[in-house]
Formats: sequence, C-alpha cells, structure tokens
Amino acid sequence: MTQDLSMTAEENAAAEAIFGDRLELARRYVEHLATSGIERGLLGPREVPRLWSRHVLNCAVIESLMLSDAQVADVGSGAGLPGLCLAIARSDLQLTLIEPLERRCIWLTEVIDDLGLENVVVMRGRAEQMLDAVDADYVTARAVSALSNLAGLTIPLLHGKGELLAIKGRSAAEEVAKAAKVIRKLGGTHTEVLTVGERLLEDPTTVVRIKVG
Repeated sequence: MTQDLSMTAEENAAAEAIFGDRLELARRYVEHLATSGIERGLLGPREVPRLWSRHVLNCAVIESLMLSDAQVADVGSGAGLPGLCLAIARSDLQLTLIEPLERRCIWLTEVIDDLGLENVVVMRGRAEQMLDAVDADYVTARAVSALSNLAGLTIPLLHGKGELLAIKGRSAAEEVAKAAKVIRKLGGTHTEVLTVGERLLEDPTTVVRIKVG
C-alpha cells in the first residue's frame, strides 16, 4: 500500500527553509521511516501522517542552534531522530549516532548508505560506554529519558565544554527544576528552555539547552 507522505504548504515551506538543496534526501529519509522504519518497529504506523510535522521537521529545526563544523553526538538515535535529520540538514556537521540496539543500528546504517551521507557514523552501545570514543561539541537527545537521568548519560560526552540540546515536551521546565542539582554537579553552567522554529512550524520545538564549561 502506498503511503501518503505529502506535506502541507506550511510543512513544505519549512522543509525547504531547513533542508535547502538537500530536501530530496529528507524526502527519501521519510520514505524509509514510512516503510522499513514501520516494518521493523522503529515507529508506530499511526505516526505516518505526521512524520514530517511531529518528527522530521520537529527535530531538524534545532540545527539553527549549532555552530558550523561541529561534532555532534546523538544519544539513543533510534530511527535517527534527531541525528539523521541533522546530518541531512547540515552537511558541515559531523554526527555520531549512539544506539544500543543492534536492529536499529542496522537500519540506521542501511539508510545512511542509501542516502550517501558521509558526515555520519553509527556506534552501537550505551552512551556511558562511549566516553573514550566520543568528544562532542553538542549532544542531542529526544524521547530518551527524564532530564535528571539524561543529564548523566549525555553531559559527560562533552568532556567539560559544549552544549546538551534535549528535545522535550510541555514538562520541560518541570524537568529542569527537578534536575538542577544533577546538572550543576555535572558541570552545567547555564540551563534554559528554548522554543525553536516559531516562524517555521505550527508546533515549534521545545529544547532544553544546557551549557557546560
């Protein structure tokens, strides 16, 4: 059965603004999500109508928070959200996708190979196992864990300097309050809740940004 992966005019405008001349790669990525991604259980079939709005654009828009030529580690990549979205949107970024489940790593590698993305690698394992292998300027995460737990998994990958960009929902401020002591202990010097993509997306993205160093 052919899936309807068409975008609204607003979504298309946002996709063009974010992906530019790499929009076709983003379209092919969404096709992977809607087919093999669903078949292999990385996403539920109910997500297909909102792959662009709720997932791909929601993730990709955070590229605006990153400086050029940065090293980015995406923790718990799963279906490549936000890691692959960022790799497509920004060819200058170097992405490391950290994912513990083998079947997800296999799928991510297949998609990367099919899209010909040269700025992204997949590493199988848990974030805490990657401290010697990864030294990132930015660490990203989406739907991985509550911030009080996530901070301990992600901030050490910055090795004392950089930013954690955690895509969160409406409870972001509450999570920040609960995690404040842990964040300070890990070296976080400034924490804020940002709304990203207000001019592009109907539902802008909420990001917790923690600066370290």
